[in-house]
Amino acid sequence: MKNKDFKRYTVTAALPYANGPVHIGHLAGVYVPSDIYVRYLRSKGEDVAFVCGSDEHGVAITLRAKKDGITPQQVVDKYHHMIKESFEKFGIDFDIYSRTSSKTHHETSSAIFKKMFDNGVFEEQTSSQYYDEENQQFLADRYIIGTCPNCKNENAYGDQCEKCGSSLSPSELINPRSALSGAAPVKKDTKHWYLPMNKYESWLKEWILEDHKEWKSNVYGQCKSWLDNGLMPRAMTRDLDWGVKVPVEGAEGKVLYVWFDAPIGYISATKEWAKAKGKDWEPYWKSNDTKLVHFIGKDNIVFHCIIFPTILKADGDFILPDNVPANEFLNLEGNKISTSKNWAVWLHEYLEEFPGKEDVLRYALCSNAPETKDNDFTWKDFQARNNNELVAILGNFINRALVLTHKYYNGKIPECGKLFDIDENVLQVLKEAPQKIEKSIKNFRFREAMAEFIDVARTGNKYLADTEPWKLIKEDEERVKTIMNIALQVVANLTIIGEPFLPKSMLKLGNMLNLETLKWNEAGKADILKNGHEINKAELLFEKIEDQVVEQQIQKLENTKKQNEMENAPANPAKEEIVFDDFMKMDLRVGTILEAESVPKSKKLLKLKVDTGLDKRTVLSGIAQHFSPEEVVGKQVTILINLAPRKIMGEESQGMILMAEDKDGKLQFMEPSGKVAPGSQIS
Repeated sequence: MKNKDFKRYTVTAALPYANGPVHIGHLAGVYVPSDIYVRYLRSKGEDVAFVCGSDEHGVAITLRAKKDGITPQQVVDKYHHMIKESFEKFGIDFDIYSRTSSKTHHETSSAIFKKMFDNGVFEEQTSSQYYDEENQQFLADRYIIGTCPNCKNENAYGDQCEKCGSSLSPSELINPRSALSGAAPVKKDTKHWYLPMNKYESWLKEWILEDHKEWKSNVYGQCKSWLDNGLMPRAMTRDLDWGVKVPVEGAEGKVLYVWFDAPIGYISATKEWAKAKGKDWEPYWKSNDTKLVHFIGKDNIVFHCIIFPTILKADGDFILPDNVPANEFLNLEGNKISTSKNWAVWLHEYLEEFPGKEDVLRYALCSNAPETKDNDFTWKDFQARNNNELVAILGNFINRALVLTHKYYNGKIPECGKLFDIDENVLQVLKEAPQKIEKSIKNFRFREAMAEFIDVARTGNKYLADTEPWKLIKEDEERVKTIMNIALQVVANLTIIGEPFLPKSMLKLGNMLNLETLKWNEAGKADILKNGHEINKAELLFEKIEDQVVEQQIQKLENTKKQNEMENAPANPAKEEIVFDDFMKMDLRVGTILEAESVPKSKKLLKLKVDTGLDKRTVLSGIAQHFSPEEVVGKQVTILINLAPRKIMGEESQGMILMAEDKDGKLQFMEPSGKVAPGSQIS
């Protein structure tokens, strides 16, 4: 549908799983670019439905519920509300953020499946699938873990290896085991309904490989690889008790495959939005003058480009996606973002720790967006982009222009007079910028588009630096009026061309300029601010982020890394074997600590006076980094009393206190469960 005029746009953003919070990888891959695109379309005056919602079915939800010891419904309720609130605070401006547990969604996905079933689209097949005998349950793909045949990762899932990214089937895993019991599963016959993907292969090749050569190379290439390897029938149902029930007879205990039901969530969400607005939902999904665009991450390409379009084609009533601009992955400080390892910058935590700096994160993520390859987010780069670009270029230019206007003209726009070459050059940049940004946005090159926007601010900043109106005002007031007028027109234009990228900041800037929200067709003009128009007081749009703030975030990640290393560290190997008589030589007693003090010049040692029941003796113990002297007095401890005395830092230690070290590296006393007499033997 290249070069076609569209009456309306349906823009979808990938449904996040409601089994955890949103992190910066999700934002950079899907939600920031989709929001930029939609804000641009709205500024153009286009009719847009921007839909998203929580994906609340599938095995990821049930696994989380099992891990947390709660029900799947409790899981999705918790994370749906967390995700929805985070998006709202951050400024992702969906028309609707729905959820796949809604009644409308269950009805919609059931109706589409039933129509395809009635039309004979599906093939009913009985096959042997993995079954957990301990839990008496068939295992969906994500319930099966084993060794990846490609990269040998021992914890690959039955549908995908998250280490190498390979798509898998359970039968390909080496040494499969159940995620529920850990036991080796057995094969058992079960009946399912399959979508015969192979029958749609020739159509998909023409539709994608011939009609959509303009798709991003990563999307087109992955689709071509799948199609070149040949498509096979794929089951659209699963043996689970959580999800949309299969609406046909003989399907008890079965639900729709999550990748059948989840993309239909876009349609059901559009229905809910349209109903609330008193609109007709059907043109947004069934009219050929609607442009459908899916924003996704690269791990969802096959589902949005091959499986979901095949479902839409088989149904027969729906339009197909015009484009699927998938991004690659964003890494964090050199490592892959991992939810399970807590290696992420979580959106809800960022909003708490950086209040008012939503646009700073948008800017950093868009500047470094993984549009063509995996990219890396670092806190140092985040800081540099804020301090060197948002503060030093954009913020500095705006603040100078507004402050000088108040200083020289009491906040009123001065008249523009005679133009020189330097002025004409700035106005030419201003005129060309909207077209350049628009072209980049239409081609889903958002990094390039935002670079064009910041270049306009850079041009304005340089213009003021070169003309130096603060010096010129003493000798040529008329010339300064022209300079300030042009600088202010640049500022006004920034509120339009910058709104898709930095919406909260540009709204604040518009208020400073005393302007109503302007549309895209106003951009590029040199007379937005009329002579005599009065602006409001200047305020700082951006503030410098200090090293200490960034170091705290880096340290937070370092603590996470250490925690992961400790949790995954193997236990120390057993020491060499001893005989029973060796063990019996040890005299272990319960002792009570009577006194404790720090040892001078030592960070590790405490000097303890211990009542052993036989005597009161001095013991030096390396616990000072874990306990203060006051904390240990009165504690009952396990003490080895027949250890030969030895001198430590000039003090004689007459025994050893036994301690346990937990997974966090903290020491714990080995105490009796109740108070006992000092000298009680441990055997």
